[in-house]
Amino acid sequence: MLHNKITTSLLALLLSLGWLLSSPEAQGNPLENLSRLKQGRTMRSSSCDPDLLAGNADARPIPPGETLTIAELEGPGVINHIWNTVAAGDKGYSRLLVIRMYWDGEETPSVEAPLGDFFGMGHGVDHPFQSLPVTVTSEGRARNCYWPMPFQVSARITVTNDGPGMVGAFYYYVDWQQMEELPADTANFHAMYRQEFPAVSGKRYLIADISGAGHYVGTVLSVRQHLASWWGEGDDFWFIDGDTEPSLRGTGSEDYFCDAWGLREMSTPYYGAPLMEGYEPLSRTTCYRWHITDPVNFKESLRLEIEHMGVTFKEDGSVRSGFEERADDFSSVAFWYQVEPHKPFQPLPEAKARLYEDWSKLVEAESDLEAASATAGDITLQEGIGTGKGQLWWTPSEPNQSLELNIDVAEEGADELMLLLTCSHDYGIFQVELDGKPVGKAVNLYSPTIKGEEVRLVIPPLKAGPHILRFANQGKDPGSGGYFFGLDGYMFW
Repeated sequence: MLHNKITTSLLALLLSLGWLLSSPEAQGNPLENLSRLKQGRTMRSSSCDPDLLAGNADARPIPPGETLTIAELEGPGVINHIWNTVAAGDKGYSRLLVIRMYWDGEETPSVEAPLGDFFGMGHGVDHPFQSLPVTVTSEGRARNCYWPMPFQVSARITVTNDGPGMVGAFYYYVDWQQMEELPADTANFHAMYRQEFPAVSGKRYLIADISGAGHYVGTVLSVRQHLASWWGEGDDFWFIDGDTEPSLRGTGSEDYFCDAWGLREMSTPYYGAPLMEGYEPLSRTTCYRWHITDPVNFKESLRLEIEHMGVTFKEDGSVRSGFEERADDFSSVAFWYQVEPHKPFQPLPEAKARLYEDWSKLVEAESDLEAASATAGDITLQEGIGTGKGQLWWTPSEPNQSLELNIDVAEEGADELMLLLTCSHDYGIFQVELDGKPVGKAVNLYSPTIKGEEVRLVIPPLKAGPHILRFANQGKDPGSGGYFFGLDGYMFW
């Protein structure tokens, strides 16, 4: 087993350095070219404190609705590294922050995408992964990209806060080389975000629609399932330079993302699925495919589409088809290089529309203490855990005990339920019930350390008004020291 792990790691390293190994200058040593003198002057735009000697205020705030310029550069030059980390209170903040890049004085951006999606992770989620041009660490909070971004005259990079809350601190580096000149065949970097919640019926999902000459270098695709089972039977279709029939055609979504027989959580230098929650309703996936060794070239235009096909079900829950259109939520970022001018992008969806949940509807569970009852155990407010004042804490002592909340649902037809639960070393396993009927699978709240858990559940459409939310203890994990339960908040929409 150890030998296999070492072999896999070595293979991944060799793949990540493959482009160096293939260059004439390297001659088998991927570091040999480092001894060559480099052109240009090394430059940086960063959030460092202007007081270089005594200051440590090395970040910038971004109030709601405001835009922070993180780079204003004079060329010719090439940006070769961008790093940032964010302190923000808004849920899904990485979908609410938008990064834009403008080359050579252009009025419309060549890059426009939510911050998280641009750095390879969708859904407004913080989650780490490693690849060649993009790497995210610190549990998803330290974002790095290494895409070369050349410009002839000027470059401007901005970050806009479309969220309702303050971004308390935005830390950043933009590392670049100021050059005497750039090669005549240099193209500009582009990235464009799209979404369809859900994917439009009767059409393939559109990832990119490009006019001009250039080459396509990458896709990030994020999917939130509305149905259980496999969403990715759809093929990728590429229409190059006005072809009416696909110039390139794939064999399945996981095949385009270079995996097989479904997807599993992993990341490699050129492809991966760093977020893979499973195949239950409302499960989320983010996958990427970098066309670094195999860019898709175009002289006039490029259109990339992918089908949203997979397993569908009859009303009785049995499988209807293994290859039928599904109405899952799709979002994507397309990455490419092209000669300007580029085709203007479609308007970015509004901030709330980029999130699945409306977090303003969150009910803090501790406000419902008087509406809660249990067959056994104490119900108290536990401060210092979760959002708001704390969490509703219930301490059952054995299985088959239950907690009930009398709740009021404001939205007619609400069909999704979000629970903010707590996991800890002495927490149990619970079945969620709504009006006496089980919802989803039992949730194991055991964890060696205290952490929050967002549980999303599909529910039958509800009538506005009173309902009963129940949590039934089903036992505990073998490693758990108790049967406890913590509810931080919930919302219906």
